[in-house]
Parts: sequence; C-alpha cells; structure tokens
Amino acid sequence: MSVENDILKHAEECYPNECCGLIVIVKGRKRYKKCRNIATGLQFAIHPEDYADAEDLGVIDTIVHSHPNTSPLPSPSDLISCEKSGLKWLIISYPNGNIYEFKPSGYVLPLYGREFQHGTVDCFTFIRDYYMQELGIEMPDYYRADNWWLSGESHYLDRANDAGFYLVDELKKNDVIFMTVGSQVPNHGAIYLGDGKIGHHQVGRLSSIDVYGGWYEKITTHIARHK
Repeated sequence: MSVENDILKHAEECYPNECCGLIVIVKGRKRYKKCRNIATGLQFAIHPEDYADAEDLGVIDTIVHSHPNTSPLPSPSDLISCEKSGLKWLIISYPNGNIYEFKPSGYVLPLYGREFQHGTVDCFTFIRDYYMQELGIEMPDYYRADNWWLSGESHYLDRANDAGFYLVDELKKNDVIFMTVGSQVPNHGAIYLGDGKIGHHQVGRLSSIDVYGGWYEKITTHIARHK
C-alpha cells in the first residue's frame, strides 16, 4: 500500500477530527507513521512521544495532517507552523482525498487581520511577532494548552522574566499589557502602541488596533517592559 493510501486510511479513521502523522525515511524508503492528535477541535498537535518514536525509526521527512470536509490548502496557522518545523508538510482533504504539499518559504503572517487559533495564532503569538517584526527582538515560544488559566497556571507572569521582561508601573510605547478576561490570572496580552492605542489579538476576533481605556484599562493587571 502506498504512503498516500496509508494517509487517506488514517484520515478516514480519525474523521471528523483531524488526523496527524509523519512520513519517515526508513532504510531508503518512505513510510507513514500514524501519530496521536493531542489537540482539540479542528486542529492538530502531534504527541511528543510519537514524534520521538519517529526520530528513532528513521529520518523525518514530512509532517502530515488532514482537513476534514475542507480544501487541503494550508491555513495561516499551517504556514506558520511549517516555517517553525523546518520540514515539508502534506495536507490531505478528507473525504475527497486531494493532497497539497508545501515547505518553508519564509512566510510571515501580517500583524493585523489574523484569525484567532489558540496556541498558534493567539495573543501571545501577536506579542512575539510584534517584537520580531517591529523591534527585531526574538522571544521564546512556549507550548500552551487550551484553557491553561483555568488549571492554576499563570503563563504571562511566570514566564515574563524568562522572555526578557520586567514589571513596571508607568506605560510606554512597546510595553506589554497583561489583562484578565474571565480569569483569576492574566490570560490576555496587548502591545501599547503609544497615543492611547493597543495592538492585540483577542479570542474570537481578528487581530486589531484598539483604543486603550474603558474596559481594557479596567481588566489590566500588570505592565511589562523588555530588558
């Protein structure tokens, strides 16, 4: 059975959720390795143990996942993740079986007008990309599970120092503003752009520039400045 048929069969098994896997070169031949999808909803995240097993098996050539009931064309999140992986990607549309293959090409997602997808294109991604695109500062990336703020975690405060930030009292351009949205800990971040404006990406909305004040100021908890 061909690698493409193995992938299609896996997509069928996982439907209506996304399947994910890896094409691995083993003894000079391509093999498809099924992986567990640990993400929720219509997205995917390969289980770290499965990825490690694939590395032990051979050389990872391609990252694979399915798009149930939609085109195999990559989403902005797919394009971003492909760049991070440094590997070729293959998307199969199920049930029609159409395939789209692509590889890192230097894609950069515009700061404004992006669609929200937690863990990949979210408020932290916006902050990280702003610092790289506007200031040339590279920040670490961190895995963040869905609803992490409901399980006692406080990513923004706990990782601020590691990411190169310290807390301040007054607000200046390029500072990061931490906010609480239905949470006991800061779970949303925005960039202060100056002149009373913020850039940010709120769940369920496109990334945008908004006036800082009113509700946003009310839910502000901390201000952080890069070292």
